[in-house]
Amino acid sequence: MKLYRIGELAKLSEVSPRTIDYYTKLGLIEPEKRSDKNYRLYSDETLTRLKRIEHMKREKYTLEEIREALRQWNKVSKDEIVADKLTSLQQLLRQLEKEAKEIGPLLDKLKPSQLKNLNKMLTQPTAACIEALLLLLGKGPLS
Repeated sequence: MKLYRIGELAKLSEVSPRTIDYYTKLGLIEPEKRSDKNYRLYSDETLTRLKRIEHMKREKYTLEEIREALRQWNKVSKDEIVADKLTSLQQLLRQLEKEAKEIGPLLDKLKPSQLKNLNKMLTQPTAACIEALLLLLGKGPLS
């Protein structure tokens, strides 16, 4: 993620640093973080937000109307992010189920001592995933 100091952000957004300070004090924008030298650093999202604010100002919106529009925009953005993550997780779950069905017969062919050795070689998270997949398939644990 690219971060901008106030001067860079001002040039890119065609807004003065003073205006950026003002919007920050009003809470319309926020720095992403501070640098080691205590400079405020702003994200690409802030750049987009600044452009949206300036567009709304040209359309004669009041600062309070802009604040409310930004609140709504944040809410929609967060809802979209949650929906996108849920969709991604659902796709991942379908893929894992498919792979579990493919791995199940292979694990059935292993001898108990081979299963035990396999379990020892796996990292803790990998072993936990395989155990969860086996449970999904209605089979016992690896060990």
